[in-house]
Amino acid sequence: MNIHSEATARQQRAPVRHFLSDADLSADELREVLDLAASVKADRGRFRRVLQDRSIVMLFEKPSLRTRMTFELAAAQLGGFAVFQDHRDGRIGQREPAPDISRNLDRWFDAIVARTFSQKTLELLAKWSSVPVINALSESFHPCQALADYLTLLERFGSFDGLKLAYVGDANNVAHSLLHCGPQLGVSVSICGPAAYGPRPDDLVKARQVAERNGCTVEVGEDIRQAVQGAAAVYTDVWTSMGWEAETQQRRIAFADYKVDSAVMRLAEKRAVFMHCLPAQRGAEVTNAVIESPQSVVFDQAENRLHAHKAILIKMMEDNHGQAS
Repeated sequence: MNIHSEATARQQRAPVRHFLSDADLSADELREVLDLAASVKADRGRFRRVLQDRSIVMLFEKPSLRTRMTFELAAAQLGGFAVFQDHRDGRIGQREPAPDISRNLDRWFDAIVARTFSQKTLELLAKWSSVPVINALSESFHPCQALADYLTLLERFGSFDGLKLAYVGDANNVAHSLLHCGPQLGVSVSICGPAAYGPRPDDLVKARQVAERNGCTVEVGEDIRQAVQGAAAVYTDVWTSMGWEAETQQRRIAFADYKVDSAVMRLAEKRAVFMHCLPAQRGAEVTNAVIESPQSVVFDQAENRLHAHKAILIKMMEDNHGQAS
């Protein structure tokens, strides 16, 4: 192929599928990815060459333990490799425009994994990229975390039928991803916290529409007892996410009545689990007694980040490059 025909081929390439939010997967695809994650977890050897010689680049504007480690390990254990680019000292687009960054990276790598302050940064990278862009966290969504969380619930309960997840605290990126994924799977979701820190109205409308179609519910309120009643999972996160540190004291006061302790857990189902995406501020949003209790599945969630990341990498490679193996 000569230079001219290669450039023409790039221009005529089919539209690229990205994973920027939970809405980028249909309900069937979401179940497919969770089933794939379970298969990868059960038989690592079967998938050890599925991304042979495939590469990903990781652009991170925020610190990370679980996300960085599990994406790097996922690529390696699938036969590929990852290159990390630290943007904590200068956000994506400051030194060089994001469209130029994308049009460089897509010549070298098979996927871009980005952890950003702004969802708009991800969307701009995706607009100009001919390879899939995967959201490893933004201020709006944390879709890979939600995949690991629902995989954990599936492992624990065997099915999503009749499950209710209660999220207590700030309706942040994690809460919004849980809100969108749950109804697609038939899981009822209850978001509980001060009204000023509730979910975005547009996202709430969309989640309720999906819930109505799938026979489950989406509730939002300020009463922690009502929210947790009958829940099979009680989930919380830090009250002050990265980027909101200036509001730490204000949020500490606002969320003072929304700590998950043993009394709160007793309001949930007897079989209920406690969930947290980590890192946790023990003594703030959750007591040490709860996070260290037999009900806690926080480290199962962390483990499942690896398998969820493997599944989404395989899914994105297959959808954009043909059969990953």
